[in-house]
Amino acid sequence: MPQQHLLLASSSPYRRELLARLGVPFSWASPNIDESPFPGEAPNDLAVRLAEAKARALAATHPGHWIIGSDQVAALPDGTLLSKPGTYSKAYQQLERSSGQSVNFLTGLALLETNSGKLQTCCEHFSVHFRNLTAREIDAYLHKEQPYDCAGSFKMEGLGITLFRELQGRDPNSLIGLPLIALNTMLTTWGRNPLLEP
Repeated sequence: MPQQHLLLASSSPYRRELLARLGVPFSWASPNIDESPFPGEAPNDLAVRLAEAKARALAATHPGHWIIGSDQVAALPDGTLLSKPGTYSKAYQQLERSSGQSVNFLTGLALLETNSGKLQTCCEHFSVHFRNLTAREIDAYLHKEQPYDCAGSFKMEGLGITLFRELQGRDPNSLIGLPLIALNTMLTTWGRNPLLEP
């Protein structure tokens, strides 16, 4: 498949930082999609659907590109979805509910080739086992890091690591929003190996 320019369908600075680690040139644009879940939609189906929707939303305006879409869904053991909190009070509630729990993070990934319409998708699973957090710890963490734009109300790349007792999964980058191991596999499948970039 002819090598084309990479486009990240995201305005997230965290995803841009992750993609830059692969050392391949790329641009980025913000897709405009409705991220509301369908009634009864499974978290992994939601994550993959939104990742694909983000990539397809930019296809018409970016011919000749490989578009990367990614979306993350976090779910408590009872199936409750954890969103980006936006405020201190919502973030506090999320961390209070996550305390002592195992939260499953599902990161959908899509790679769309706009000229042919070829598509690769996957869903990366990663489990985060929270410590039993005190009210004082939750309050201190939120004031120090203010992770109000992060699903699950923490920043894995920062002090969020202090909230956990164990992590389980093959790619911790997926917690930040872009599973680089899976993306590298997709790129090499289509003949673009980041290690062999000029």
